[in-house]
Amino acid sequence: MSAQRLITEWVNFEYDPKLIREQIEAGEPLMMKGILQKAETLNQNGRIYPRAILEREIRNYQKFIKENRALGELDHPDSSVVELKNASHTIREAYMEGDIVYGTVEVLNTPSGKILQSLVESGITLGISSRGVGSTRSKGDTQIVQDDFQLICWDFVSEPSTPGAFMMKEGKEVSPQFINEVFNKTDRIDRIFNDIMEWK
Repeated sequence: MSAQRLITEWVNFEYDPKLIREQIEAGEPLMMKGILQKAETLNQNGRIYPRAILEREIRNYQKFIKENRALGELDHPDSSVVELKNASHTIREAYMEGDIVYGTVEVLNTPSGKILQSLVESGITLGISSRGVGSTRSKGDTQIVQDDFQLICWDFVSEPSTPGAFMMKEGKEVSPQFINEVFNKTDRIDRIFNDIMEWK
């Protein structure tokens, strides 16, 4: 098993342009729904996220959604911390159906959010990409994400014109101390509690 690293993944984020126009014309906050991630599927980075790990992380992520701090950025920074000055959107809903993670995203009225809204209004194809920390284990040419994975957020990223041409590199190695700084004590207690409840 490899050391814990910053792990990023992306999928196309499809949205309804007609619905976007209606929201903008009505002066409503821009809300988009789509696929956030897929489990048990070999992604373009050569990794597979086991369903049980994504189910656990979606359960744990509900706390961030309820506390209104499920923020994301444009592009992936090399950090495991979401920078408030770069926040472009917030996740309002995340849930799994089968092996697919679906979500509702609200575009924020921030400088980065205005860029994101402009891209969406212009019909630009966007990808959405998870950011988290964890390790992987090799199985042939595939990397299997391990049980220590912790989801941080989803960021909007540009989509490649050629499938498979856009490869997000794994980030720098992170220490357990660094992870403890990203996830506060309450977050860690909630994770333990959720794991205990799942054992029933």
